[in-house]
Amino acid sequence: MQVSPQKLLPVEHRSYYLFGEDRDILVEAGEALLAAGEEGAIRLRLDVSELERYEVESRSQALFGPQACYALVRDAESATPKQSEHLLKLAASVSLQNRLILCAPGITWKKALHKKMLAETKVVSCEFRTPSLEQFQAWLADEIKASNLYVTADANMMMAGSLHGLREAAKQLITRMKLYDHEEGVQFDVALVGELLGEHAPQDLDDFCHAVAMKETRAIILLRRLLINQQVSDVQLHTWLSMRLQGLLMFLWYQRMGERRPAQAARIFGAASQLVGQEVKQWNAPELMIAMKKMTDTEKLLKGASIESRLLVLERLLLGLITQHD
Repeated sequence: MQVSPQKLLPVEHRSYYLFGEDRDILVEAGEALLAAGEEGAIRLRLDVSELERYEVESRSQALFGPQACYALVRDAESATPKQSEHLLKLAASVSLQNRLILCAPGITWKKALHKKMLAETKVVSCEFRTPSLEQFQAWLADEIKASNLYVTADANMMMAGSLHGLREAAKQLITRMKLYDHEEGVQFDVALVGELLGEHAPQDLDDFCHAVAMKETRAIILLRRLLINQQVSDVQLHTWLSMRLQGLLMFLWYQRMGERRPAQAARIFGAASQLVGQEVKQWNAPELMIAMKKMTDTEKLLKGASIESRLLVLERLLLGLITQHD
């Protein structure tokens, strides 16, 4: 039987199989299932190689009678064929007072264990998909509100775009923001959030990426400002530009496949999502594939394969992207 994440609690079953792409919320759900129930229950957090501990504890008798045993297997997706059969057997034979929770983030549909677990009638399965940008923004807004932080709309969008789906990373960032705020009512704008995210000059980097995507010659001037005046790392700059061009290529692919929301499917968020419509008109798929090849070649040069200055290497890259020449 398969249920939605919203219907996992209150606990009504003995065996649970949690799978999907959203690892953070999946782990949260597993911990919630483990915590629910009898206060005096034995609670185990196990790797798939430690199943014997669950068998021993679940069969043992407490001094004054049976004691409930709840176990969470954290890495069911890594089970060997032999361990898979063992997991299936355990999941189908959990006794009334016990509970077994199998977490399998990232497991593929081709895995034999996955197919058999979904077919097992005594196991409740639940899929955790990567949330849409809107869903993640809503969750993030609730977390920020609960933390009594003041974040501008642009900064909120930046956080959602940078951390899309990474709930634990978002919580860690909010913790840093609370420490920075220290109950003083600080207003977190894009620049401040960017610093806390470890991004140097995020607004200027985004402007630079947009200039390159639009094939504007001003990108050369912006490059010099970022590297020389603002001391932005060449690796950071290259990473931002690579992600922007990769996003354009994925946008074109999803658009050709008939996707209704190609920007969301290509995971283009924040300010870039508002600009992708005009940027993508400057490129076709073959040009973007060539551009990505140039990005890869440039990365090798930046990592030590060239004795030329990094500014020169990046300037040559930009000229090639803007003019589509080597």
